[in-house]
Amino acid sequence: MFTKISRLFMAVLLSMLVISFTFIPAQAQDTGTQPAVRALLFYSPTCPHCEKVIQEILPPILQEYGQHLKIVAINTSLPEGQDLYQAAVAFYQIPNDRLGVPTLIVNDVVMVGEAEIPAQFPGLVADGLAAGGTAWPEIPGLADVIAGVTFSAQPNGSTPTGEGDDSAVNGSTSTMWDKFQLDPLANSIAVAALILMVASIIWVIVNFARPLPEKDFWPKWIIPVLAILGMGVAFYLTYVETSGTEAFCGPVGDCNTVQLSPYATLFGFLHVGLLGLIGYALILIAWAVYTFGPQGLRWTSAIALWGMAFFGVLFSIYLTFLEPFVIGATCMWCISSATIITLTFLAAAGPAKRAWQEDDFDDEDFDDEDDLADDE
Repeated sequence: MFTKISRLFMAVLLSMLVISFTFIPAQAQDTGTQPAVRALLFYSPTCPHCEKVIQEILPPILQEYGQHLKIVAINTSLPEGQDLYQAAVAFYQIPNDRLGVPTLIVNDVVMVGEAEIPAQFPGLVADGLAAGGTAWPEIPGLADVIAGVTFSAQPNGSTPTGEGDDSAVNGSTSTMWDKFQLDPLANSIAVAALILMVASIIWVIVNFARPLPEKDFWPKWIIPVLAILGMGVAFYLTYVETSGTEAFCGPVGDCNTVQLSPYATLFGFLHVGLLGLIGYALILIAWAVYTFGPQGLRWTSAIALWGMAFFGVLFSIYLTFLEPFVIGATCMWCISSATIITLTFLAAAGPAKRAWQEDDFDDEDFDDEDDLADDE
C-alpha cells in the first residue's frame, strides 16, 4: 500500500504539470453647464483594436474639441466594467453579432470596432455640439460612475485619462439570477453541463472501489480522439484571447463577452485557452505512455492521465459556474471543452481503476485485454 501511495503521489505531481478609467488628470466635475458631447467607451487592455482607438483615433478628436468633449472609458476586463457593459447591451439591445470591444456610445448611437468609430464619431461630435451638447447615455448604473469622475482639458491631445472612485459603481452590480436572465437559453445549457460534470465525478468516485469489469466500456482510441478535439478547441480559444479577434459564437451564447471577462486569464497573464491546450497535450502524452510505454511507467501514466482529466473537470466546473452566474454569458466553445474533458475523465477512469486495484500491472494484462476484446 505504501508503494501505491508513493506512486500515486508521483502521478499527482505529474498531473498538475472597478472600473478602470483612462482620462486626463482630473481638474473639475462635469457639471453639465457647458456645451459638451459626452461619450462612453468600453475597452479591454488586451484588445489591439481598443489600443488603436485609444492611442491613434481619439487623441486628435480630443485635442480639437478640448473640454467640449468628455469621454469615460470603462475597462470590461474588470467585474464592475463587465457589469456596466452588460447593462449597456441590455439597454440598447445590442445584437450578438455586434458584441465586443471597442464600443463607443454617444447620443444613443452605438459604434463597434476600429472602423465604425473613426467613420462616425467626428460627425456625431460636430452635430452634438451644434445642437448644444449631448447627455450621458442613460445606461443603468452609469450615473453613479459619472458622479465619481472628474475632467480637465486636453491641451496636448494625449490619450484621455481619468480618476474616479471605484466604489461608485455599486449601482451596476446585480444578483446571480439577474446575470442568468441576461441569456436564459445559453445559460441553461451551461447549468445542464455543470450538473452533468458534478454527476460524473460522483459516479466515478462511487464506482471506483467496485470490482473490475471484464472489459472496459470505453474503446482505447477514444482518449486520443478526445484529446485532439480538445486541443483544437483550446487552440482556437487561445487564438481569440491572444489576438483580440472576435470569436465565432453561432446562434446561441456570447463567446466574446466571456473571452473579454477577467476570468479568461489566470494570474493576469495565463490565458485559460492556453492552459487547456497544454492540459490536453499532456493528457495525450500520458495516454501514449500508458498504451505504448515501458512497463515501469504504465501504472504512473494511467493514474496521471486520470488525475489530469479530474483536475480539468474540476476547473471546468469552476469556469462553467462563472459563465451563467457571474459573467452573465455562456461560451459554447467553453461548454464544448468542458464536455470533452468530462468524457476524457470518464474514459480514463477505467485504466486508473485497473492500475490501482491490480497488483501485477504489466504487459500481460494489456495482452489479455486485447485478446478478450478480439474474442468478443
